[in-house]
Amino acid sequence: MAERSVASTAPELVLETDAGSTVMSPGRDYHVGRDPLSDIVFDDDRVSWHHAVLRCDHDQWTLADQHSTNGTFADGRRIEEWGVRPGSVIRFGHPTDGPRAVPAGAPEPAPDRPCAVSRPEWTGTFHSPTSVRPLPVRTVRIGRAPDNDLVVDDLIVSRRHAELRTHTDGTYEIDDLGSHNGTFLNGRPVTHAPVGPGDVVGIGHSAFCLVGDELQEYVDTGEVSLDVQELTVAVDGGSKILLDHVSFPVGQKCLLAVVGPSGAGKSTLLNALTGQRPADRGTVLYDGRDLYRDYAELRQRIGLVPQDDILHPQLTVRAALAYAAALRFPQDTAAAERQARVGEVIRELGLEQRAGQPVHSLSGGQRKRVSVALELLTKPSLLFLDEPTSGLDPGMDRSVMTMLRGLADDGRTVIVVTHSVLSLNVCDRLLVLAPGGKVAYYGPPGDALAFFGFEQWPEAFEAFDRDPDRDWAGEYRDSPLHRHYVTEATTQPRHPGPAPVTPTPTPRPCGRAAQLGTLVRRYTAVLAADRTFLLVMIALPFVMGAMARALAGGRLTPDTAMNALLILCVGAVLTGAANAVRELVKERAVYQRERAVGLPRSAYLMSKVVVLGTITVVQAVVLTLVALLGVDLNAPGGRGVLLPPLVEITLAVALLAFTAMMLGLLVSALVRKEEVTMPLLVLLAIVQVVFCGALLPLHGVPGLEQLSWLVPSRWAFGAMAGTVGLSRIVPGDQTADPLFRHSTGVWLLDLGMLVVLSLLCGLAVARLLRRQEPAVMRK
Repeated sequence: MAERSVASTAPELVLETDAGSTVMSPGRDYHVGRDPLSDIVFDDDRVSWHHAVLRCDHDQWTLADQHSTNGTFADGRRIEEWGVRPGSVIRFGHPTDGPRAVPAGAPEPAPDRPCAVSRPEWTGTFHSPTSVRPLPVRTVRIGRAPDNDLVVDDLIVSRRHAELRTHTDGTYEIDDLGSHNGTFLNGRPVTHAPVGPGDVVGIGHSAFCLVGDELQEYVDTGEVSLDVQELTVAVDGGSKILLDHVSFPVGQKCLLAVVGPSGAGKSTLLNALTGQRPADRGTVLYDGRDLYRDYAELRQRIGLVPQDDILHPQLTVRAALAYAAALRFPQDTAAAERQARVGEVIRELGLEQRAGQPVHSLSGGQRKRVSVALELLTKPSLLFLDEPTSGLDPGMDRSVMTMLRGLADDGRTVIVVTHSVLSLNVCDRLLVLAPGGKVAYYGPPGDALAFFGFEQWPEAFEAFDRDPDRDWAGEYRDSPLHRHYVTEATTQPRHPGPAPVTPTPTPRPCGRAAQLGTLVRRYTAVLAADRTFLLVMIALPFVMGAMARALAGGRLTPDTAMNALLILCVGAVLTGAANAVRELVKERAVYQRERAVGLPRSAYLMSKVVVLGTITVVQAVVLTLVALLGVDLNAPGGRGVLLPPLVEITLAVALLAFTAMMLGLLVSALVRKEEVTMPLLVLLAIVQVVFCGALLPLHGVPGLEQLSWLVPSRWAFGAMAGTVGLSRIVPGDQTADPLFRHSTGVWLLDLGMLVVLSLLCGLAVARLLRRQEPAVMRK
């Protein structure tokens, strides 16, 4: 859309189409075509991508055909260049039934009320309001239920979401009614806050604003733009640049592909655009709104499909989507409403025949469709995908990209990071990143190779490596393509300066207990579907218990007591740690995505603790009973410290197993790959054996004794030794350890330390989970 330097005396022109009216001012060109970034867009296959252009020369508006395939027609005649006459009928692509436009005269004066919010910097949409109503004179209840004063038909909105309250002095206040996904004022979550003129109240996909004597509503229908301005990311103290002043606009209903050689910054760009790792400098504008500043509100409108599947492979397609819907929608959403939305996305993605299959049985392309379906549940306006065609054959690659084309056509902005160049022709725009995170090209995919001067993409990628000193970004910046597709296509004002680094507070979802219940049910279903886990879970306590019973015989004696208690310790540690050591690392992609859309960290962690803790305690009880039921424990006077000896030993083994489970979760939160968990499990078991006190004397040994305090088996073995009076059964320096005493204080100390170590592990896991959250959410 080039600016014209010649002054014009012509009046404004109004071009009326079926989609509405466009007011045209002299001094610039107006492009017509199928390109979503055109000024006048016709979604009709007969219309060329760049079909025609309207311009004003001095005092005359002219319409020029841009060598379109099917032609431009005025009053039934095909034209190449035509002087516009008000009242004539213009057709594009066909003389009789092509998309129609009628030039009119100058527009009528605007009505005496604003058509957008008085502070558009808060919304940035600059759209006309979806609905306008007089300012309320009483309290207005807002929500999804039909009996609200203001009904918002949006599944992420609670049935009773918020109230706009009117005060006697004419001022207003917004009060959140314990909604699931929060109420926002100017992009920030609030429970109650005063609302003034121009303030924007965000509820679901709707925004409400007080303008004059009206309450204006703006609904995010999905047709949004994205403006990326000067994104810069540096590491190592700024010495290494990962993204270098990356800028580009993405229009409504646009499918953008991001390609480039390895290490060019594609993943860094994706993280910056989605808030996972905000840029150090620059701005991301979601339809004019600062994404980083308003992330708490806008996160529900952004879908992200990472390279790793965000699914539990053991669940069926329908079950995986149903659990996701239960977590993302308010707890007051009826089961029938959730099921209906799940059915909609299954049909939209063509998954009807696969709905009852386990996810692990699907092909790579089908699994990717399910991941996309999961994100579509909340009807996001922006959809990001990271390498969705990785590992797919060319046919499936084409199928996935065609699916994304359809999603964009349905009214979404879709951005896909990919290594594949097989199906770039289905995209509207292509962004090519050169090494160093620089923009080497942005524009239509069909013009990219010609711009670089190559015939095949492998040649272009080789050139990036072969000519590292070539100024790829400078060549593009100086080209007409940059001026047309970046400079002139950017509609939002510039927001210079560093990107905000203050974490964005997120609302605390209402009904955490219900979310915890959903997570527990889902996790139980996942474990129940894993037959290998079930087999190991059932067999391990019986095997370890049988070994301990063989060593114990019919009575604990000086020859058997030490080894029997040691095997109980080893069995409890292996049982608890083996249950948990893989559980967080294998679900990392799932957690990161669910946390980004508002899942409480505490609910996720507690679901693991509840399910795994229950399983682990049951296993520990089975282990102890198999090992010692009917065995003469030879306790002093046949009594334990406070309880029967078998009960006390069972309690110690159960607490040890639970603590080992928490330690396993800690290991799982620390590691980056699932493959390293098994060696660490073995190391963990060895440490527990060495420092439990059964093999080495620890009391009075500087360093070793203090280190052993951090080892759960040290305290559990001490509790069991105190119950049976091990120093009496096996007299000696090693069993004279003060932690082995048959006394109430020592026994309670031993068990209490197991509880303390469990809590410390839980706090450490929570802190480690925090590191995996989007940076703009951390607090």
